[in-house]
Amino acid sequence: MPRTVDEILQHADELAARFESYEPDPADELDSGAVTLLRAAVAERSEAERHLIEAVRKAREAGMPWSAIGSFVGTSGEAARQRYSKKVA
Repeated sequence: MPRTVDEILQHADELAARFESYEPDPADELDSGAVTLLRAAVAERSEAERHLIEAVRKAREAGMPWSAIGSFVGTSGEAARQRYSKKVA
């Protein structure tokens, strides 16, 4: 559905007015300390997952079956295979 230039400009003016009149709600603010901790934890988990994938790759190269890998990572061998086989191929 084509829009006219006037409709586009009117919509832009409406958006600009909403932006300029916006008053933040203090209840929406996030605790910066909690955000910092959460971001660090996510980065650590990502790094741990990279280490785990490398360990699974080495285990598979050494001939370890998926059932043994699954027991180490706390799943069944089939679940470990489904989760990691494409990542270590």
